[in-house]
Amino acid sequence: MQDNATEVTAAGIARLAGVGRAAVSNWRRRHADFPKPVGGTETSPSFALAEIEAWLRKQGKLAEVPLRERVWQQLVGHPEGPLTALVHTGCVLLLIHERPTVWLDASSGSDARLAAVLSGALEPVLGPRFGGGPVNEPGEGRGVNSALTQPAVNTSATGQPVNTPPTVHSTSALHTTAAPSATSAPQATPAPQATTTPQVTPTLRTPTSPQLLPSVPLLRGAAELAAEVGARQAFEFLLGRHLDANPRQYTLTPADLAGLMADLAGPARTVLDPACGTGALLRAVDARPDQELYAQDSAPELAALTALRLALHSRAGVRGAAGDTLRADAYPELRADAVLCHPPFNERNWGHDELAYDPRWEYGFPARTESELAWVQHALARLADGGAAVLLMPPAAASRRSGRRIRADLLRRGALRAVVALPVGAAPPYNIPLHVWVLRRPDRTSAAPEVLLVDTGRFAGEGRGGPDWAAVREAVLDAWRAFERAGRLEERPGLARSVPVIELLDDDVDLAPARHLPPAAVADGAEQLTAVRERLGATLRLTADLTPPPAAPAPDARWPLTTVGELARGGALVMRTGGNGGHARVPVLTDHDVLAGTAPSGTLPESEEEAVLTEPGDVVVPVLGGGSVARVIDEATGGAALGRSLVLLRPDRTALDPWFLAGFLRGTANNRQASSYASTATRLDVRRLQLPRLPLDEQRRYGARFRALDEFERALRHASRLGDQLVRGMYDGLTDGTVAPD
Repeated sequence: MQDNATEVTAAGIARLAGVGRAAVSNWRRRHADFPKPVGGTETSPSFALAEIEAWLRKQGKLAEVPLRERVWQQLVGHPEGPLTALVHTGCVLLLIHERPTVWLDASSGSDARLAAVLSGALEPVLGPRFGGGPVNEPGEGRGVNSALTQPAVNTSATGQPVNTPPTVHSTSALHTTAAPSATSAPQATPAPQATTTPQVTPTLRTPTSPQLLPSVPLLRGAAELAAEVGARQAFEFLLGRHLDANPRQYTLTPADLAGLMADLAGPARTVLDPACGTGALLRAVDARPDQELYAQDSAPELAALTALRLALHSRAGVRGAAGDTLRADAYPELRADAVLCHPPFNERNWGHDELAYDPRWEYGFPARTESELAWVQHALARLADGGAAVLLMPPAAASRRSGRRIRADLLRRGALRAVVALPVGAAPPYNIPLHVWVLRRPDRTSAAPEVLLVDTGRFAGEGRGGPDWAAVREAVLDAWRAFERAGRLEERPGLARSVPVIELLDDDVDLAPARHLPPAAVADGAEQLTAVRERLGATLRLTADLTPPPAAPAPDARWPLTTVGELARGGALVMRTGGNGGHARVPVLTDHDVLAGTAPSGTLPESEEEAVLTEPGDVVVPVLGGGSVARVIDEATGGAALGRSLVLLRPDRTALDPWFLAGFLRGTANNRQASSYASTATRLDVRRLQLPRLPLDEQRRYGARFRALDEFERALRHASRLGDQLVRGMYDGLTDGTVAPD
């Protein structure tokens, strides 16, 4: 009965059945017994998921709904919305992860019984993990409740005691509040002894039985999924799918970047992320049971999801809070060993008018346009002496004149230790090279006559594939560790050098690495350019050899035609679409790679969802953006995961030649008749693409010619890239004096 509370849209039905949305519209018109809408709007109706599943099975269009897809549709169709559904699911998955027998007992009865007993079963799990459980007894060591054993004394950013701990409130049932916690370093003023245990509001309010009742079908499905893949993998799959389905609502920190920032911060027992989002930075920390992770976000649901995500991935203590960090800091007394932060960029309404006399502004009051420097000083204020803060920053923060006085004071006092310029495409917004700032909380022994500047722009990837993270990581960490050991770093041309602070304290205090790192001098530049010229000449000669012979007119041929859809139904080929997740170590073939003829360069959100892997002989077709393109996968590209907006066709070699298939799919007229248009986008319906019915021998004749054209096209592209490299090298050599004009 409760299954009917879960609704699914036409797009969800199409995904369940593996068809296009047009097919769903046709079913609604042609079948009188198609389920009636139960919600939505006239133009975008929604249907009861259980009724849709039953109808699809009755029509033979669906043997069984895949478990992952069923759970996902239940989540997105939840009457309270996907975020509430995710929180309820996370709570239950944590219960399954920590107390599986309790779940088995609770779920053995009816849905009503499960909802009635589940709230009480969750309380002993959520309370201890998020601050509401029993306190450790003396001698038990520091575990997940260790923060509760400390005195309830709050200190300001300067280490002085203050009177009352602020509480961050939220109207959501999923709200979180500030929790007094231990400092990780001695304070400037000795803390008085506490006589009572501090009162702590749990990070998550345990959902009530009425709140859980609409979620019961989803929770049972999530439990089935957890039995297959594990509780944490099930939660990561659902969370990742939600984030991927709503890309404009969230600013995500890529996993590779989060790992680099955590490594720059170094080992830490207490770690804070004051703008945690979905918890990517804290998840990158190599958490141990004796560690404590603190998170705060202005969105209560994100704070709750972060807390659940961290609890599922480690036994570290988790403290979460919801609220505007700059206006209502949940941890004013915290002195963490490390702070990791990806703050919101270019915020004008960050509290400039209300916070003019805030004690956190030790290095100067930030201008209204310098919200990022407010986050920098907040991070420093929450550090223990000698602690490290690593923040992702927009490049303008290193050079805007309105922030030069604060930057100067950060340099003079030894707080700013390194600025790392990332390659374009490292994180959103992908069109600019973001910076990573590494800071230390100065102590009495701090002496920082030099600052490390690193520019990793050379490691940018082609197109939208992202940078070469392995190279970025190696270059940055090698330079940082060498700098930390010696306090300075010999120049690594075009990559890194340590700059005396005095050189940076000019009128601009510009910290952009590119302004202080001369480009790498090309050793034997003239000789390298000569080698490029020789390779270009050889490629041009090859291109001339591959130039197709003069076109000869062919007799009028009127072939019987078939479509890709008919071939798929007849078993002559298998049709697959690109996925939404995969494994982080598997390269991803993107639509840009197919269009540009380059190697796989993309990434997909890491999840347990099975990726579609390419094989040699597959034909891959982009479905967005127009243009007639089809690529035959070779040995070098085989094994890559299929990216979004791509369709893979795997022909039966005994009936269909891959090059024949790819060649006819590239016909302009063929693509035009199979394309549809929506506003400014063009979408290709691959099933409607046509090709002639020809014997296999005749297919191979055409396939050989199409393959020769593909080799010619690749040679032209290679010659173009070499030509660009030669021209750019000549300009650079002539302007930097390494190449003579004659």
